[in-house]
Amino acid sequence: MSSKGKPGVWITGASSGIGRSTAIEFVSAGSKVFVSARRETELSNINNDLSGSKLKVEVYPCNVSSYTKVEETANNILESHSIDCLINNAGITSFKSAVNNSIQEINDIINTNLLGAIYSIKAVLPHMVERGGGTIINVLSVVTRKVFTNSSAYSASKMGLLGYTNSLREEVRKYKIKVINILPGATSTDMWSHEVKEKNPGRMMKSEEIAKIILWAYMQKENLVTEEILLRPMDGDL
Repeated sequence: MSSKGKPGVWITGASSGIGRSTAIEFVSAGSKVFVSARRETELSNINNDLSGSKLKVEVYPCNVSSYTKVEETANNILESHSIDCLINNAGITSFKSAVNNSIQEINDIINTNLLGAIYSIKAVLPHMVERGGGTIINVLSVVTRKVFTNSSAYSASKMGLLGYTNSLREEVRKYKIKVINILPGATSTDMWSHEVKEKNPGRMMKSEEIAKIILWAYMQKENLVTEEILLRPMDGDL
């Protein structure tokens, strides 16, 4: 194990939504938390909201669609810390039909949702192997289980990551590295328009609820791993 102090949890896409709620949930549970996203101001606002509790996350701005930035961020964290858990949460979508999706939009979605997660895994994996264990949690989507229209590029990115991490899990068992996939249905985050959230409040989960499940999955330290969790609103998919 690294001698760099208390191991921490690195969360990508932490400026809002599930990532932000997960950062707050983990730091409130006593974890050291490193947060990343493109929007540094939004990341810093997490600490503003935590100021009354005397808790704090460590801010590392990063655009995960760039492997250079991801590697640089991981190295910056690992200079003085150890990473026990990576939570791949960064994600974008477009809610457009395949015929209307531009190539740039498709590239952005694949580069962020799929390649960004793979880049982050690649950046921490040697460290986890060396320290003799760790946890990789991927926030995927119900689109890996059900077909939704106007989500082709998003579905491709999430299904690609599901395939990658299912294969990865078998490769890293021998290193005591756990790979957990979280598959949420519709969740009230900035990914959805204000109109959709206003129209369907009862058919969207809260990011805070998802965060509690992610923390629960991470906290299982016995000789077991919850490999996949499918989460849906009580009333069904949106």
